[in-house]
Amino acid sequence: MSLGNEFTKGIYAENPVLRLALGLCPALAVSSSMTNAVGMGASTIFVLLMSNMLVSLMRKGVPAKIRIPIYIVVIATFVTVVEMVLAAYFPPLFESLGIFVPLIVVNCIILGRAEAFAGKRAFIPSIIDGLGMGIGFTLALCAIATVREILGNGTWFNLQVTPTGFEPVLLFMLAPGAFITMGAWLGLFNWIDERNAEKEKTKAYMTEFGGEK
Repeated sequence: MSLGNEFTKGIYAENPVLRLALGLCPALAVSSSMTNAVGMGASTIFVLLMSNMLVSLMRKGVPAKIRIPIYIVVIATFVTVVEMVLAAYFPPLFESLGIFVPLIVVNCIILGRAEAFAGKRAFIPSIIDGLGMGIGFTLALCAIATVREILGNGTWFNLQVTPTGFEPVLLFMLAPGAFITMGAWLGLFNWIDERNAEKEKTKAYMTEFGGEK
């Protein structure tokens, strides 16, 4: 697979949230606002990228029997860095994200990429994979947060974007609203896949039989 495909797969075809259904806990919990979504996404990108890089570099020297504990220590190191930076420079965001920042350590997306990809691949592809998966995760959070914040609060990045008479739907700021929004996005992705599959079938049929007299 080319580096371009390695990058783009995490954005759509293998989007960790909307295609593989991974990392759903933070995706549902912090997606009530765009600020939280971008903050969590940026934190995850950093941890995913740095852990992929380090795991790839040390892959040949890590004993197979203890690779998972080592990967977790690597990930925890970078999560600690993120916590310290957020606490020092972005206190409101750090408080808003709360426990979900340290829980990045056990995010199955990050550990999964370390185990399934970076632990077996070279340095550059591991960087590209980490960026693609991290950006895909962030875009999924932003997609969910956009719907929830606009419908649930009438704002986007805390800026009023709805008409004056708009009545926010509180449901979208609560847990059920997160599930409804994610379900809607999953349904849209599945619908797009079905349409593309039908187009491919039609194209294959026309190619096979269209030229016959």
